[in-house]
Amino acid sequence: MKYKLLVLDIDGTLLNSAKEVTQHTYSALLKVQQLGVRIVLASGRPTNGVLPLARLLEMQKYGGFVFSYNGSQIINVQTGETLFEKRINPEYLPYLERKARKNGFSIFTYHEDYILTNNPTDKHVIAEADLNNMKIIGVESLADAVDFSPSKCILASDDEDSLVALESHWKKRLAGELDVFRSEDFFLEVAPSEVNKGNAIGILLDILHIERENVIAIGDGIADVPMLQQAGFGIAMGNARDSVRACADVSTLSNDQDGVAVAVENAILADIRPTEISLDQLNLRGKYALMGNLGIQYTYASEDRIEATMPVDERTRQPFGILHGGATLALAETVAGLGSMLTVKPDEIVVGMQVSGNHISSAHEGDTVRAVATIIHRGRSSHVWNVDVFTSTDKLVSSIRVVNSILKKK
Repeated sequence: MKYKLLVLDIDGTLLNSAKEVTQHTYSALLKVQQLGVRIVLASGRPTNGVLPLARLLEMQKYGGFVFSYNGSQIINVQTGETLFEKRINPEYLPYLERKARKNGFSIFTYHEDYILTNNPTDKHVIAEADLNNMKIIGVESLADAVDFSPSKCILASDDEDSLVALESHWKKRLAGELDVFRSEDFFLEVAPSEVNKGNAIGILLDILHIERENVIAIGDGIADVPMLQQAGFGIAMGNARDSVRACADVSTLSNDQDGVAVAVENAILADIRPTEISLDQLNLRGKYALMGNLGIQYTYASEDRIEATMPVDERTRQPFGILHGGATLALAETVAGLGSMLTVKPDEIVVGMQVSGNHISSAHEGDTVRAVATIIHRGRSSHVWNVDVFTSTDKLVSSIRVVNSILKKK
């Protein structure tokens, strides 16, 4: 695949106006992950507000990542490891709180599974807590209550003019120390300097050794502009402002019209021609065969390419917890066999003739491996397939050659 990372904003992009992931979008995102594209959810939300969506999309299975707090934290969803983190020095809090109180603004920050605020009855604070499934703890003094380094602080008010004035003042007063921007008409956010979704992409690319040309980013807001520009291909939602669309390579439909699904289908899936036989039918046929016993599931099928996944569990592992080589060869024969069966004539049958594999690295119990079979020779009497097997983090486990004999039915 040309693209290896798909970076998605959440609110206004992944989610529709009802704050839901539609079935169309879910199916498209599951399909691209099965093809080896890893998803990154990039949001101003706290980590606790993003991880449930990551799990919904099965990103822990396919090695996805989360950019929370607009990129001040980068989390590996599969391992739970924090790969990068940048926070605000708590010494700034007394100053920020004084300015908030002087202007009659609410101020809050996040910690673990709760929000700390000087105004627990503020409707915007309550909505933010509900959105991220967090508790609210009201305090007399935010600066005194915070005994940690916050990822960001937010000032809330319906007085948009006053927020704009304070934003302008702070952009000069705090330049080089903290970044200030309005994420909503009623929110003024204060974040660590140089933290944004674009810089987070750059950090992750260095970690994964991926080029920016291999990245697609989709977003709708001002905070998404750095990532749209950093990615090799930036896509603006149809509901984005004109200024955001001007910074993207193309636009898609709105978040209420499955814009993410349409963009993914056009940019990633358009050149892949699937077989007319549905994957559900193919998997049902193998339910009580060896592939069913091993947990093998076809995820893509065409005349030239077959893909399937297989869990590393008690059915497929060796006693000491790594993937059994025999199970790997069975996975390879399964995908190559299907590939040949899809192309032979009605009076022909497919018989496995030879399989040989090089086992390069191990896959451990709890992972799910992915087989990618591509045909390298299609003759009248034999087919030769190359099958590469990868871990969920795209580490090559085995490279296998499968030869199938094509015989006439008697």
